[in-house]
Amino acid sequence: MAVLVTGATGFVAQWVVDYLLKENYEIIGTVRSQEKADKLHRQFGNLSNLSFEIVTDISDPVAFEPLFKKRGEDIDIVLHIALPHNVYARDYEKDILIPVVNSTKGLLNAIKTYGDVKKIVMTSSFLTVFDVLKFGNEHAVFTEKDWNPVTWEDCQTDCFSAYSASKKFAEEVAWEFASETGVDLSTINPVIILGPQKFDEDVKPYSDTYNKIVDYLLHTKPGDKIVPKYIPCYIDVRDVAKAHLVAIQKDTAGERLGLWNDGFFTQDILNILNEKFPQLRGEIAEGKDLRRLSTGFHATIDTTHTKEILGFTFTSLEQSVYDAAVQILKKEGRM
Repeated sequence: MAVLVTGATGFVAQWVVDYLLKENYEIIGTVRSQEKADKLHRQFGNLSNLSFEIVTDISDPVAFEPLFKKRGEDIDIVLHIALPHNVYARDYEKDILIPVVNSTKGLLNAIKTYGDVKKIVMTSSFLTVFDVLKFGNEHAVFTEKDWNPVTWEDCQTDCFSAYSASKKFAEEVAWEFASETGVDLSTINPVIILGPQKFDEDVKPYSDTYNKIVDYLLHTKPGDKIVPKYIPCYIDVRDVAKAHLVAIQKDTAGERLGLWNDGFFTQDILNILNEKFPQLRGEIAEGKDLRRLSTGFHATIDTTHTKEILGFTFTSLEQSVYDAAVQILKKEGRM
């Protein structure tokens, strides 16, 4: 039997595929073109237990039907990692909300009609948990059981709000499906993801959404004024991938696994870069003392339950930033 990984060429999915291969799983990955399939197969050494199916547009409600008609009997676990993301959307309902929800509905309908899937792990987001209006509330505590209170109507004010809400609505669709069918479902709900690409050749300076903050700071200059922005949480991409593996190997049915590590200032990353890469000193902005800076984030994030289930220690900010920076610097010939 096989594990289906949707969006196999993605930042998180490549690491998931890597961990699955190391455990000798049979893997079917969805990709948007044969070219992408050939490249990823080559990158993973053309292994016989890794194959691909073309799904050109996952937001199409029937996009997954050909795949499950063809290989549904072979698939007993689904890792649904891919979701459409349009950063240039103007019609938030048409370009974000509907495509994201349809991609999940389409997959689940194909599973119900043609598949015999025993377990589904869906990559969601901690955005489905957070209530941004409570960030400054020192009495607020966010856990895996909480839900973002945003509504379909209220979220259509800007791209980020719509994107955050789309994650919630897609996850709700999955939980409704699990309730109706009895399929084991768990979700992975990470915060902001940092860390290296699985393959060095995939590093694209200035265009990597996940490591944009590291990339930006690597291209600052001495004397640049860095706005002391506080990010309340992060998680390393490799920890996200490991969580997917745990989710299919343990009894995690009904669990929302919240992946959260400590917060940081942009200056923290700059300090790491200056400390770990002596050759950058004098070329990028300088590190400064952060002890007097206020975070503005006073709520508490409690993911004790998730950490007990996962049973491994998360990667430090220093290691995550260092590994991402090494790839970028090598790509640019600066290291």
